[in-house]
Amino acid sequence: MGDTGLPALALPDHGVKTRNGPDGWQVFDPIRRKWVALLPEEWVRQHFLNFLLYDKGCPASLIQVEQPLVLNTLFKRADIVVHASDGRAVALVECKAPGVRITQSTFEQAARYNVVFKVGWLIVTNGLRHYCCRVDQSTGSVEFRVEIPDHATLSAR
Repeated sequence: MGDTGLPALALPDHGVKTRNGPDGWQVFDPIRRKWVALLPEEWVRQHFLNFLLYDKGCPASLIQVEQPLVLNTLFKRADIVVHASDGRAVALVECKAPGVRITQSTFEQAARYNVVFKVGWLIVTNGLRHYCCRVDQSTGSVEFRVEIPDHATLSAR
């Protein structure tokens, strides 16, 4: 971590790469394949990406970061979208900075984004606490899960 001043997270440490660049601290994003500004939310996003890659078996080619979406004529970006091997979006991850409490409004934001993506899994994290729920698109019912599923489970119909 160096002198970034960012906290340890409740996620496995897979060696997120940081550097002190000309414009301040940066972190390497393995999905976008570039160095990005190391903001607290980005710190969480990069750790969660590595968790998905190394612990949950999500192939890098099936993950999108900051995927654009249009919601009621507003342009937004989904933090992380996981896809199945057939291209379907199957999970949406909303990342917050470690100092941001996860509240009902955080879930509502993810649910609004899911109006566009229609995934079966919503995950919300601030790096310290993670919440995962299964969404039944046909009934609208939501079931919270203790564990975040692996890619095969996320992708199952």
